[in-house]
Amino acid sequence: MVVIEFPHGDAAGARRATAEFLARHCPWADLDAVVLVVSELVANAIRHTGGWWRLCVRAVQGRLEVELADASPRLPTPRALDLSGGGGLGWHMVERLAQRLEVTPHTPTGKTVTATWMAP
Repeated sequence: MVVIEFPHGDAAGARRATAEFLARHCPWADLDAVVLVVSELVANAIRHTGGWWRLCVRAVQGRLEVELADASPRLPTPRALDLSGGGGLGWHMVERLAQRLEVTPHTPTGKTVTATWMAP
């Protein structure tokens, strides 16, 4: 299991640690898809929560789980795409790349986003 927390972690460290974990424990996983999901979740937590966040990556019985808990009670919502530099792509990518996606609110203290992939 990989666990990275704010303020010691950053998006680059989360990507690196996730890639190393996948190489050891989930060689079947789509490395690019999982690392992109981790990058988006961590970047969104840094950008939108203004507080604590924690990433946990684990493999359990042929299932890969990426959990990002953060301090914001605001649930992620897709935004309209703004191709002139305003963003709006991240959550759409996360929704498409994860096989399963859950958001668990922890009112009023935050939420956990869980992305899951199953081994073939």
